[in-house]
Amino acid sequence: MATHTAAPRRRWRRYGTSYLMLLPFLGLFAGFLVWPLVNSLYLSFTKFDGVNAPEFQGLENFRRLLFDDDRFRHALGNTFLYVVASIGIGTLLSLGLALAFNGSSWPHRIMRTIFFLPSVTSSIALMLLWKWVFNPGDFGLANTVAAWFGGRAVEWLATPGLTIPILVLMSVWGGMGYGMVLYVAGLNTIPQEYYEAARIDGAGTWQQFRRVTLPLLRPVTTYVVVTGLIGAFQVFEAVYIVFRGTNNIGGVLDSGLMIVPYLYDQGFTHFKLGYASAIAWVLFLIIFALSMVNLRIGRALKEL
Repeated sequence: MATHTAAPRRRWRRYGTSYLMLLPFLGLFAGFLVWPLVNSLYLSFTKFDGVNAPEFQGLENFRRLLFDDDRFRHALGNTFLYVVASIGIGTLLSLGLALAFNGSSWPHRIMRTIFFLPSVTSSIALMLLWKWVFNPGDFGLANTVAAWFGGRAVEWLATPGLTIPILVLMSVWGGMGYGMVLYVAGLNTIPQEYYEAARIDGAGTWQQFRRVTLPLLRPVTTYVVVTGLIGAFQVFEAVYIVFRGTNNIGGVLDSGLMIVPYLYDQGFTHFKLGYASAIAWVLFLIIFALSMVNLRIGRALKEL
């Protein structure tokens, strides 16, 4: 019996100071992350407008969201299209840039810096820049360049068919430098002996890339895809700043409506905070499920 009581005392004497030093962080973590998450989960089952007390109504918010809300389904479709296009194109361009500029020479370093700069620049500043580029007036950069070649002015931000392509362009331009840096780091960890052995076996450039480079970059690719997936599903600034109209956050005909802007619109424009919480948790479940699928696929490919 004395042995059982002595063990916790020894552990406390050994680690007690560390536990005490962790308490402020644990308090902040619980207060600013755990409690808001738990409270948000509770609010997702209520009708709450931010003024009156929450009124519990079970799964009504989720039922309405999944079966009655056409605008949410439209936002979900737009978001999936945007995610697939931006992640697919962005990952390929990141890998291409890494292969082109993975050397240690000054020109390669300068090019990597140039492509990486948008990733560390304020997203608000970048969105304001893109809004100027696609401004429908004559002073918009896109229309100015088109006029140089005899083209007509285009209502870039008021043409529904151009909304998703513009959003994808902004995402790829702003994020491919980050993926490039990760791929460069991955390329530098591949031993050169593998390429020498492949050349001795008669492998050409394409075969070396397919049989050596791509398999050894699978962990990096998984990380780039999963983090890009999480970021793409949470796109907000581009829609809110570039496409938001006076009465419509999703642009013309909701052509740019995504899940997070719709969440914001429901919660902070219409004050349906319980409904917005339900949207947030549906988004969390989608991101979690797709991330798990990507990790499982990456693990399965690694075992091949």
